[in-house]
Amino acid sequence: MTEQYVLDLQEVDETQVAVVGGKGAQLGELSRIEGIRVPAGFCVTTEAFRRIVAETSSLDDQLDRLSRSAPDDREGIRALSARIRRTIEEVAVPEELAAAISRALGRHGEQAAYAVRSSATAEDLPTASFAGQQDTYLNVMGVTAVLQHVSRCWASLFTERAVAYRQRNGIDHRTVHMAVVVQRMVFPHAAGALFTADPVTGNRKVASVDAGFGLGEALVSGLVNPDVFKVRDGEIVSKVIAAKQRAVHALPAGGTREVAVDAQRQEQPALTDAQAVRLAEVGRRIEAHFGRPQDIEWCLVDDGFQIVQSRPITTLFPVPESDDQENHVYVSVGHQQMMTDAMKPLGLSMWQLTAMAPMHAAGGRLFVDVARRLASPASRAGLLDLMGKGDPLVRDALETVLAQDGFVPSLPDAGPGGLPGRGAADPIETDPAVVTELIERSRTSIAALEHDIRSKTGPALFDFLLEAFEEHKRVLSDPLSIQAIMAGMEATWWLNDQLREWLGEKNAADTLTLSAPDNITSEMGLALLDVADVIRPHPDVVAFLEGVQDEGFLDELAKLTGGAEARDAIEAYLDRYGMRCVGEIDITRPRWRERPSTLVPVILDNVRLFEPGAAERRFEQGRRKAREKEQDVLARLRALPDGDRKADETKRMIDRVRTFIGYREYPKYGIIARYFVYKTALMEEAHRLVQAGVLPEPEDSFYLTFQEFHAVARSHQVDQRLVQRRKDAFRSYERLTPPRVLTSDGEAVTGAYRRDDVPPGALTGLPVSAGTVEGRARVILDMAEADLEAGDILVTTFTDPSWSPLFVGMAGLVTEVGGQMTHGAVIAREYGLPAVVGVDRATRLIEDGRRIRVHGTDGYVEILS
Repeated sequence: MTEQYVLDLQEVDETQVAVVGGKGAQLGELSRIEGIRVPAGFCVTTEAFRRIVAETSSLDDQLDRLSRSAPDDREGIRALSARIRRTIEEVAVPEELAAAISRALGRHGEQAAYAVRSSATAEDLPTASFAGQQDTYLNVMGVTAVLQHVSRCWASLFTERAVAYRQRNGIDHRTVHMAVVVQRMVFPHAAGALFTADPVTGNRKVASVDAGFGLGEALVSGLVNPDVFKVRDGEIVSKVIAAKQRAVHALPAGGTREVAVDAQRQEQPALTDAQAVRLAEVGRRIEAHFGRPQDIEWCLVDDGFQIVQSRPITTLFPVPESDDQENHVYVSVGHQQMMTDAMKPLGLSMWQLTAMAPMHAAGGRLFVDVARRLASPASRAGLLDLMGKGDPLVRDALETVLAQDGFVPSLPDAGPGGLPGRGAADPIETDPAVVTELIERSRTSIAALEHDIRSKTGPALFDFLLEAFEEHKRVLSDPLSIQAIMAGMEATWWLNDQLREWLGEKNAADTLTLSAPDNITSEMGLALLDVADVIRPHPDVVAFLEGVQDEGFLDELAKLTGGAEARDAIEAYLDRYGMRCVGEIDITRPRWRERPSTLVPVILDNVRLFEPGAAERRFEQGRRKAREKEQDVLARLRALPDGDRKADETKRMIDRVRTFIGYREYPKYGIIARYFVYKTALMEEAHRLVQAGVLPEPEDSFYLTFQEFHAVARSHQVDQRLVQRRKDAFRSYERLTPPRVLTSDGEAVTGAYRRDDVPPGALTGLPVSAGTVEGRARVILDMAEADLEAGDILVTTFTDPSWSPLFVGMAGLVTEVGGQMTHGAVIAREYGLPAVVGVDRATRLIEDGRRIRVHGTDGYVEILS
C-alpha cells in the first residue's frame, strides 16, 4: 500500500496529472523524450496530500470558510490562507509515508542534494499555466529536511496568491490537490528560460532564450536582467547581453545564497551563440512532442542542457489552422463587427456559414485571410484604403507585415478569397424610395423565414437552415443594398474631404448627418426614451423595476397601477428590437427578448435623466442642426471662386448622404433578426434533445458547431467529453485579447497611429464624431451594469448596436475598438456625441470616475487631474 505515495519520474507520463500534479506529469513526460535530459527523481503523489487533509479534522472547517470568502475580501483570505498553511506544516508526516519517501531517497542517493518542488493538479495545464503559484525549495539535504519541505510544498497550495488565482478562475479549492516533485539538484554554470515562441510578438518561428549565471532563481526573482537571444531557423537573429551583477549559488551545507558576479564576468554572455542555437533545437523537440509552444526552464551543466520544467505558453493567441505551408495574413473580423469577445463554437460556425467571405476560427474569434489580396499590387491599394477608412490601426499593421522582407510575395493578380469588394460601381439615384424598397424586401424575406421554419424539427430543421443560409447570403449580397450602403459612405467621405479642402473644416459630415432618416439603430435608442415616458408617471412601477432580480418581471408588472401600460410598452419594444444584445454576432448570446432585465437599468436611467417627449425633441434638434449646418456650408461655398458649382455639388452630396447613411445600419438589423429566428428554432431542438436524454442542458449545444449539432439531431448521441473540452477552451479564450492582424507565424501585429499632433500624455485614437466634451468617465464593460448621470462619458471596449439605448444619456464616447463606419461611430454622429474610437487599452488606462476631455474632431482623449 505504501508505494502509492511515491512514483519515480520514469513511471509517470502526462496522463497522470491527478496523481502527480501538472509539474510532475510534465517532467515525467519530458523524461520520456529521446535526447532530453531531466534530473532524476520521484513524485510524492496527491494520495499523500489527501491523507494529510483527511486526517486533519480542523482543515475541513477552514476550507469551508475559505470557499465562502468573497474574492475581494483580501484581508480575510490572507488570514485564512496563513492559518491553513500553518495547520498543514504542523501536521506530523505519517510513518509509512515518511518511510516511502526515505526509501526513494535511498534509491537516488540519500546524501545527495535535492530540489523539492510543489506540483498542483491545476498547474501547467493547456488552459492555465499557474506559473509561480506554488513553491520550490533548492539544495535540500537529508531525509528530515526533505520531509519538512514536502510539508511546506503542501502548504503552498494555500498561499494568498494561489488562493486568489483559483477564486478568480472559478476553481474550487477542494478539487485541487498537491503532489511534490523531489529531484536531484543540478549545479549549473548558467540557467534560465526558453520560450519556443517569441513571448512579445507571438511569432512561433522565433525562439527566445533568457540566460543568467548560476541557478535560475536569480532570473525568476527579478534579481538580474537576463541575456536575451532570439533564434530563428538555426541562427541568432538578435541578442542583448545584460550586466549580470548578481547570481544565486548553492551552499555546500544546503540552501542557496545570492553572490556578486566578478566585474570582468558581468558582461560576458551566459551562453555562447552555438549553445543558444542548440538550446533552441532542444526546445523545438519538446514543442513537437507536446504539440504547442512551451515555456521551458533549463540548466547548463558541463556543456549539456538539463530541463527542469516545461509548461504551455497560455498567453499566446492561437493561429488559425492551415493545410498548406504558405504565409497567411489574418485580419480580425471582431474589430470590424464591434465584437472582440470570444465566441462559442455554435456562434463561430453560424457566422462562418452566413458570411460573405471565407472565415477562419482561432481563439474563439474569426479572421479573414487577406494574404492573396495583399500580394497583388492591384488589389493591395484598394484593400489598404478600405482597411484604413475602417480602422487606421489595421492598415498600419498590414503595412508593417508588408514591410517584412518576403513575407507577402508579389503576385500578378489577386486570387479568390479575402474581403468582399467595395460593391457595384454603378451610380444609384438619390431617391428615398430605394431605401423603402430595400427595407420592405428584408421584412418580406424574414416573414417568409418565420413562416417556413415553424414546422421544421430534427434533422429536417438543419437541412432547412442550410437552405435559409443561402437566402441570408442572397439578401446580404443584393447589389442594390450594397450600392445604397456605398452611396452613403462615399458621400460622407466626399463631404469630409472636399469641405476640408474648400473650407478648412474637419469632419463636416458629422453634423450634416444628424438625425438622418431610416436609421434603425438610432431609432432603437430613442424608442426606449418613449418607453420611459410611459413608465415615468407611475411611482409604483418605477419602484418595482428598481428591485427587478429575474426575467419573470413582465408578468408581475401588470398587477401594479400603470403596470399594464408599462408592460405593453416594453413588450412592443421587444417585438421590434428584442433580437438584439451585446455581442449579437454570436448567436449563443442571450437576446433582450430572452433576458429583458438587461434593459431595466437603461429604462430607469431614462426615467431619471429625461423629461417627457425627449425622443422627439432630440430628433428634431438634430435635424435642425443638420439643416443649419447645410445652409451655413452652402453660403460659405457660394462666396468662394467657382462657388456656385461647389455649392451645387455639395448640396447633391448632402442630399445623398441624408438619403442613404441611415440605411447603413439596416442590413445588420436584418441579419440579427434572422439570427433570432434561427436561434429560437435551434433552442427548441436543444430542449427536445434534453427531454430525450441526449443533452444534459440546452446550452450544451452552444459548444457544438452547427454541423456537429446537426449530427447529434440525427444520431441522438453526443460526445460529452468534447463538450467539456470546448467549455474549458472557451474559458481560456475569454482571457485572451485578439490582435487586429495575425500572421501564420503567430505574430500579433497591433499597428500604431504614427501621429505627432497629439499632446503629451493624451491617448490617441480615431476621430469619428466631431466636437469636444469634458466630463466624468464611466468605464462600463457590461451594459446591464450601466449607471449614468447627465454629462457622463462612456468608456468601453466596443459598442455594437445594442449599446445605442445608452447613447441617448451620454455626453461622449471612447472605445478601444472601432472605425469611421462602425456602428458606434455612426450612432455617435447621429446623436451628435463627440467620440474617439480605437483607443488602445482605454478601459485600463482611464480610471472610472476620472474627469476626461474627449476631442472628437482631432481624435484624442486627455485624462484630467
